[in-house]
Amino acid sequence: MHMTGNTIFITGGGSGIGQGLAEAFHRLGNTVIISGRRIDRLRATIDANPGMVAVELDITDPASIKRVAAQLIEDHPALNVLINNAGIMLIDDAAGAVDEQLLVSTLTTNLAGPIRMSAALVDHLKTQPNPVIVNVTSILGFVPLVPTAIYSATKAALHSYTLSQRYALRADGVQLIELAPPWVRTELLNSTEEERAMPLDAFIDGAMAEFAGGADEILVGQAAFMRANPGPDEHAWVTEFNDQMTSGPALG
Repeated sequence: MHMTGNTIFITGGGSGIGQGLAEAFHRLGNTVIISGRRIDRLRATIDANPGMVAVELDITDPASIKRVAAQLIEDHPALNVLINNAGIMLIDDAAGAVDEQLLVSTLTTNLAGPIRMSAALVDHLKTQPNPVIVNVTSILGFVPLVPTAIYSATKAALHSYTLSQRYALRADGVQLIELAPPWVRTELLNSTEEERAMPLDAFIDGAMAEFAGGADEILVGQAAFMRANPGPDEHAWVTEFNDQMTSGPALG
């Protein structure tokens, strides 16, 4: 991925990892457009980063995605990088009754959102120099966290979809990057002061170094160790990981 000269659109760019990436790429002189549903967060981010642009987007709404995609292409014809970052993470119960609202909102945000956003912009991206799609998954797509089983499953599915996208777009010159964070200090699961989680600044620094190195799969901190888990003995590590996580302070 080229680190400068890009026009970058980031979903969920008003907080957490999305905001951190937006600010890091903005500092390098890229044109950065962020989106989200919380207008106050978007406004605060662009006010702190003069030159950054924000657009309101409901990633769960196909009509909103189509409208924003058309607006982006018209207002920013040099757009060549899409970072699918928007996501939600809620506690669920894989051993009990399903919460239909939680299920639908998590699937629609975390999986359908990136698929629809990519589809809305991919034909435009194919025409641009150095086009990139970044899908932000999670290390929980490889080692699920049982109290967030639905979230973990959506990230596993987005990993699979990324592999398909990478293959399907190989002849079009579109680079597919998967960014699979470990536990990072963000608002997800109220983790901004969680000592067991990686500091956000350290994660962003590590991720930016991996972007600069041309990686197709970005793993920072403990993510590389956990990424290596899938295999015939994966359930042993899933059990150990969840025993560790559930023995500490309550999540969420």
